Amino acid sequence: MTWTGGAFGSVAQCVLAPNASPMTLDGTNTWVLRDPSSSRSVVVDPGPPDLEHLDAVAAVAGDVAVVLLTHHHLDHSEAARSFAARVGCGVRALDPSYRLGSEGLGEGDVVAVGDLEVHVVATPGHTSDSLSFVLPAERAVLTGDTVLGRGTTVVAHPDGELGAYLGSLDRLRALAEAHEIETIWPGHGPVIDRALPVLEHYVTHRRERLDQVRAALRDLHADARSGVPLDHDALPRRVVEIVYADVDPVLWPAAELSVRAQLAYLGR
Repeated sequence: MTWTGGAFGSVAQCVLAPNASPMTLDGTNTWVLRDPSSSRSVVVDPGPPDLEHLDAVAAVAGDVAVVLLTHHHLDHSEAARSFAARVGCGVRALDPSYRLGSEGLGEGDVVAVGDLEVHVVATPGHTSDSLSFVLPAERAVLTGDTVLGRGTTVVAHPDGELGAYLGSLDRLRALAEAHEIETIWPGHGPVIDRALPVLEHYVTHRRERLDQVRAALRDLHADARSGVPLDHDALPRRVVEIVYADVDPVLWPAAELSVRAQLAYLGR
């Protein structure tokens, strides 16, 4: 599937950054949100400091009231301060070091610009500062890297934490079950029209991966009892080689971050 961004719902325009990679999929999705009755917009995750991309965002956004960050990873946040300074607004983020101005951002906050309301939901796990943004009028949620438009995400150990991530998935799933969200506007990849099945898949996938890691650990410890040395420093990589054997090795470093998070969750 080719993803190029575009207009969604009555308030959103996705401007795709030109930073495609195995980790960023088609590139970072920069979201411009504006109520049709307002001249002012909200920009979510300006992305990398690519001048053509930021020009395109500025052209779509017009008068920007505020920049919001879903989390601190550079492919989402690196251009935030320079872009905000350019358009004359602040940057609001959970992590104070990524803000421009005095206003923070956290659980329960509501960012209102005209008739547009953005409700902030803390969804830690991918990173400790990961936030999702619910647009009640659209029944949509911007998930950053917590849920991707294609595939699954990395729990970026040690900043990311699997227990927190599973809790965040449960929270998003509860919102979907209550019909408070129906669509997902992710930080990478295409829009997801049916949120609940994807969230259920994410939860199932994580539980299955944990079972696979447990099985790999049993096999590795059995080998050790049979005389094959077990280097505990190399254990995460050994688990990756077993559990992620069908995954392109270029993604193994990212998979190792998730394995380290899984091992920490299992107390290993």
